[in-house]
Amino acid sequence: MSSMLFRSAACFAVMFFVSAACAKKPPADNEQVRRVEATADKLAKTYDAETGLFRGTGWWNSANGISALARVSGVLHTREFDSIFANTFLAAQKKHPGFLNEFYDDEGWWALAWLDVYELRGGARYRAMAETIFADMSSGWSDSCGGGIWWKKNEHYKNAIANELFLSVAVRLAENTRGSDRAKYMDWAKRETSWFVQSGMINAQGLINDGLDDACRNNEKTEWTYNQGVILTGLAGVARLNGDRAARVLGERIAHAVALHLVDADGILHDPCEPNCGEDGGQFKGILVRNLVTIERASRSADIGLLLKRNAESVWTKAKTDDGWFAVNWAGPPGDGGTGSLISALDALTVPLLASDR
Repeated sequence: MSSMLFRSAACFAVMFFVSAACAKKPPADNEQVRRVEATADKLAKTYDAETGLFRGTGWWNSANGISALARVSGVLHTREFDSIFANTFLAAQKKHPGFLNEFYDDEGWWALAWLDVYELRGGARYRAMAETIFADMSSGWSDSCGGGIWWKKNEHYKNAIANELFLSVAVRLAENTRGSDRAKYMDWAKRETSWFVQSGMINAQGLINDGLDDACRNNEKTEWTYNQGVILTGLAGVARLNGDRAARVLGERIAHAVALHLVDADGILHDPCEPNCGEDGGQFKGILVRNLVTIERASRSADIGLLLKRNAESVWTKAKTDDGWFAVNWAGPPGDGGTGSLISALDALTVPLLASDR
């Protein structure tokens, strides 16, 4: 990535509903920049141009890979990965035309990926794709349990991640749309937020369990890290679009519950599946931290900022192998957790470049 140029005086619009204020750019020899460059290069080497996906991981995971490289592109002002974005848009549809399949959460990840690319580069086709995907997701809305979308088509389970993604896509589309369509997306965001808050999935600790049982009660299943993360960008968007103070306060409550309950004694994040989380679970913590930075920038929370920096440092110094792979366990020891863990590590390493200055 030697071609990357870093302009210290430039300002950039931070993605993922982070504050639109300009962020101070670190110098070109900044160690954190070097780490991000090296890890992004490693991820790019796993890219398969024929499939449009990243080797060693799955369908929805590859959508997160696109989001990770879009974020790196924005932070480091590089166009190095533009060919990946354009190729994936065409090649990956050979597997699932229109980026639609039987899982509504899979669809949500791809909608967010194309919104990330749209906000980075423009291109009406990217936003249009996100709109089409969202329309399919909205068809999963049901009055069962009072509302919300199903996790999977033809399988009746209301879970957290599908609904968090539905909310996040709605607010992102509202931010990028005008006129009656903007009002439509804002209305969906309000409906989803209202339902999610009263659904019971947020427990007494302020953490989110996996979903609802057949009686529409919190099923008390695993508090996965990514379930604590995706909701934060959605709530931040609702707070900004509607002036909803309650949404902002709830987002801060969830973020601080993460810092209290989902870390070890050294402040390092963990999922209960570690160290054997498979290609899915290995990606969860990266999703969490890239959404946590939304709250960190909005509230300028020193505690959350410290958590993000500690985890980025631990990922690099304790979990990375000599050849650039990363363990699922960010506290180490070093190991090859596969491409999903590589994407997750890239998320963690990029976040300090997005965090607010103090």
